[in-house]
Amino acid sequence: MREGLTETPQYSIVVPFHDEEDSVGELYRKLSRVMTAWSGATEFIFVDDHSTDRTPQLLGELARADPRVVVIRLKRNYGQTVALEAGFDYASGDVIISMDGDLQHDPDDIPMMLSAFERSGCDIVSGWRKNRADNFFLRRIPSRAANWLMSKLSGIDIHDFGTTFKVYRRETIKQVRLYGEMHRFIPALASWSGATVVEVPIRSTLRPTGRSHYGLSRTIRVLFDLLTIRFLLKYVTRPLHFFGPLGLLSMLAGLGIAVWLLAEKALYQTHLFQQHGPLMILGVVLFLAGLQLISSGLVGELVSRTYFESQGKSIYAVERIVTSKKVKPTRG
Repeated sequence: MREGLTETPQYSIVVPFHDEEDSVGELYRKLSRVMTAWSGATEFIFVDDHSTDRTPQLLGELARADPRVVVIRLKRNYGQTVALEAGFDYASGDVIISMDGDLQHDPDDIPMMLSAFERSGCDIVSGWRKNRADNFFLRRIPSRAANWLMSKLSGIDIHDFGTTFKVYRRETIKQVRLYGEMHRFIPALASWSGATVVEVPIRSTLRPTGRSHYGLSRTIRVLFDLLTIRFLLKYVTRPLHFFGPLGLLSMLAGLGIAVWLLAEKALYQTHLFQQHGPLMILGVVLFLAGLQLISSGLVGELVSRTYFESQGKSIYAVERIVTSKKVKPTRG
């Protein structure tokens, strides 16, 4: 065990990798230099999201050479969100730092982010790529629009939801479960439990090697996750409050149509099916739809109660862990 390494590190650096053989060594050297200069024992949790290039071999060599390194290889390619979730599960530091493995995040920004974390006493420090190096029309303008929408729907006033470069208080991130593409919504999910967020500008650099794993399909998935997060933040503990009003309005509309048709039948002896057949069908459909919405809300209440009262099941499977020390998930 190297000097300065303790059984319970103060800092955990969580980095997901997927086919990043060109950046593994350089990123490790930069992280090692920065964290060695910073006071406090550090561990590096490198999550290999089932890479198909030389990334697993390179990470394994680092783990065998440096006892601070823990390499977690997942059984298949789950995506960045689940890779981060795995890293957070195995991180044991009091302060957890997450970042990308493609060198687009500069490790030299870590001391500045840690200083802001200690100075503010917040729960999360989130990086803000204030001056992005990406293409203006293809990346920066869509990103600004998406971040504005995310801020409005989530209620969290930050400028950059997309970056994974963040500093977390251990107890804060351990309470958050991630699914889909929801790693970008961690500040919003954490704020539900009262976490405080501070945003600081970070450097933005172009990816030096390889190609980006982001595409249009990812944007569409994020849009659906955005709708999900809006629902979760407002109605996760009271789904009937969301489905109930819609269902009640639909049922009342259906009943209103039925009452009007019955009154017309009683007063004017109208042949309802011949003259108002489509309207009758609409009334029945509205009533049944409202009943179904209310039923969905009640079922949602039961599911919500089950979710909060039961223990969650892991959403990933680990193929192997390469390290020189014993590790186990620190979140049950």
